[in-house]
Amino acid sequence: MQLFLLLCLGIVAYTYVGYGILITLLVKVRSLFKPLRPVVDDDSYTPMVTLVMAAYNEMSFLLAKLKNSRELDYPAEKLRLLFVTEGSTDGSTAYLESLRAGVDSQIEVLGGLERAGKVAAMNRAMQHVMTPIVVFSDANTQLNSRAIRNLVRHFRDESVGAVAGEKRIEVLDSESAAGSGEGLYWKYESYLKRKDAQLHTVVGAAGELFALRAPLYETVEPDTLLDDFIISLRIAGKGYRVEYEPDAYALERPSFSIDEEKKRKIRIAAGGFQSIMRLLYLLNIVRYGWLSFQYVSHRVLRWAVTPFCLPLIWLTNLALILPFPQTPMSPLQLFWTAFFIGQCLFYTAAYVGYRLEHRRIRVKALFVPFYFTFMNVCAILGFLRYWRGNTSGVWEKARRADDVELQPN
Repeated sequence: MQLFLLLCLGIVAYTYVGYGILITLLVKVRSLFKPLRPVVDDDSYTPMVTLVMAAYNEMSFLLAKLKNSRELDYPAEKLRLLFVTEGSTDGSTAYLESLRAGVDSQIEVLGGLERAGKVAAMNRAMQHVMTPIVVFSDANTQLNSRAIRNLVRHFRDESVGAVAGEKRIEVLDSESAAGSGEGLYWKYESYLKRKDAQLHTVVGAAGELFALRAPLYETVEPDTLLDDFIISLRIAGKGYRVEYEPDAYALERPSFSIDEEKKRKIRIAAGGFQSIMRLLYLLNIVRYGWLSFQYVSHRVLRWAVTPFCLPLIWLTNLALILPFPQTPMSPLQLFWTAFFIGQCLFYTAAYVGYRLEHRRIRVKALFVPFYFTFMNVCAILGFLRYWRGNTSGVWEKARRADDVELQPN
């Protein structure tokens, strides 16, 4: 029982801390024998690019998105803006088509009455993409001015099939614990992606901003929940590298509330289990080598193993100290008792953080226990959602903080 407990503890420690340390060391060792791949920063390399944005009922964000897109530091004649607005009922389709009918030939619009989901929108958009490079972004995100340039410069290297941009969460001092926790999570994710790319390849792009060679795109199953992850991993599975570009970033506001963040996390977790089943072939380390190692360490353990280790650790620890031993306790009994008390305090702090979050009370000391526990509970709930077959590609998007800020008075 103690060995089982230590095994579960080791898996959790490796998933959240050990892999980050290990991959950092591996990159350092690799650099001793083979220099890191240089990135040529040449502004003369400007291939034709299509920026694809699925925009279902995003009228409140379109003005800002269009302004941001037009201010991108990339030749306007080489950048197409393709909006897919099918199913929208907020006037966004008519608005974009009016711009298209005017003087803005840079814009293209794919409308329609039926809403089939983001993946179906992406599949449809790719049928109209005629450029060698396509960049996917969300309508409610803002890109830095050199985002497109910094993404496409990697495609000079023929071994690069896709490039993942960076997702940044704009968290204000007054934001909720969920938003702050989300920001901390993505900072750590960005570090791991940077090291993944330096070692071999990124294992999963963020849908807010990623680019790929258009001919490598494969039609994605309409019920796919994590389209960005599936697309980028399938490209990696073909032998191409997925690079990481931290200087191309999408700025996004955090979820409006803990309930909205919970909805989003459960969907992502369900998508994680769905992706693992569809990418089972990548577990063949004999064939895929470093890709399999990174995929299992960075994704599979976090999504499918570690969340279930946490309750097992608590239950096994409880079994080790019951019935409560008579005093005096041995050093080992004392250790396991103290460890159990520590777990109880940690989860109590997480629960208090959760309750305070509903009251909009922000306590920084509770960020780590709250968000760590919250993520893993959502992962288990996501597994239950996947197990029940609730994997529709059409879903109610989570409200972001700026959804409320942009509401008309």
